[in-house]
Amino acid sequence: MTRTALALLAASILAAPAPAATLNEAIRADMPELMTLYRDLHANPELSMQEVRSPAKLAVEMRKLGFTVTEKVGKTGVVSVMKNGAGPTLLIRADMDGLPVVEQTNLPFASKVRAVARSGVETGVMHACGHDTHMTSFIGAARRLAAMKDQWSGTLVMILQPGEETGEGARTMLEDGLYTRFPKPNVALAFHDAAALPAGMIGITPGYALANVDSVDISVKGIGGHGAYPQATRDPIVLASRIVTTLQTLVSRENDPSQPAVVTVGSFQAGAKHNIISDEAKLQLTVRSYTPEVRKLLLDGIRRIARGEAIAAGMPEDKMPVVTIREAEFTPSTFNTEKISASTLALFQQHFGPERAIKTPAVMGGEDFSRYWLADKSIESLIFWVGGTPKSVWDAAGGNQQKLPSLHSPYWAPDAEAVISTATEAMTIAALDVLKKG
Repeated sequence: MTRTALALLAASILAAPAPAATLNEAIRADMPELMTLYRDLHANPELSMQEVRSPAKLAVEMRKLGFTVTEKVGKTGVVSVMKNGAGPTLLIRADMDGLPVVEQTNLPFASKVRAVARSGVETGVMHACGHDTHMTSFIGAARRLAAMKDQWSGTLVMILQPGEETGEGARTMLEDGLYTRFPKPNVALAFHDAAALPAGMIGITPGYALANVDSVDISVKGIGGHGAYPQATRDPIVLASRIVTTLQTLVSRENDPSQPAVVTVGSFQAGAKHNIISDEAKLQLTVRSYTPEVRKLLLDGIRRIARGEAIAAGMPEDKMPVVTIREAEFTPSTFNTEKISASTLALFQQHFGPERAIKTPAVMGGEDFSRYWLADKSIESLIFWVGGTPKSVWDAAGGNQQKLPSLHSPYWAPDAEAVISTATEAMTIAALDVLKKG
């Protein structure tokens, strides 16, 4: 046999799902290859909407498994379809992008990648949110479902989504015909690794699970001058400070306390020298809510407060603050529908045990997975959590999350093997339940 023929035979053997008597045994047999894939993805992260290597690599894997694969959907996304008789259509999503973070985990396969962000700034890049575990589990579940076609019936649509961190990837895929060019799902599933759970645990949050996320810029105008003569100026730093303080009353005094809301000023920039009163201050805010009503209250309130404080400070009309809501970066709140949340929690508790599969509270983080449900609310939709914090680290901290690295931390190093094996098994049994025969 020629060297080329041997190489092709070896490749086909590696691509074939590992035979095993049970799902758990099959996943264990797959884990060495999956962990090799994980380490490669972790070492080679890509920024949002710049994903090229990851989708190309994973598209090859999906074709080997028998999926019909379409690349460059929504710029860099991948849609893989497997039709297997009559039945419902299930969408499974994994996100691909890394973050502009310099990795500090000291892992032997830590990322050393540097890239230029769309802002023009060169930065380190890291999978600090665990999307490398998402992609690897995606391949793990695809392998199992392809190998178990005799146990399910319907259509499986598995998508690799770009740009989750910037809140645009789901939107670009939908705009590029995800629900018109490909089978539209009856059910949509995804998972996310979690720093707030020990590795291998699973959490499900029925109803609102993640928040609306708005980015807001406020340009506070002033009349600059010499710091020795403030009476000849209108100080934008003092005005911006008043705005920051008053914004807090939106949550503490205007919003219903039973409705979660957050207004955080993350950046306050003004001036360049001790004795100069600048003519502008700039604020950057993140605004979080669950319902459309609370979102409107907060955004309307920000506009009103900025203008009202400027009037109180005696600013002329042409110097009113400019409030910019960055709609292109808006991520709508994620809602886990009742039926699929309840049935999947019961399924996971039966399969993994009630001590490993639990109901978890909603969080104020954001996730654009929400858009797949918002595009058609007849779809049943669920994103669940898989714990990633190594058990020994969790126990040493006594479960105190303030002592542990969070998602987006340069120190985030999940127990990847526990995340990937648990998520692969959970996603596979959830898919088999949705697509069960009869």
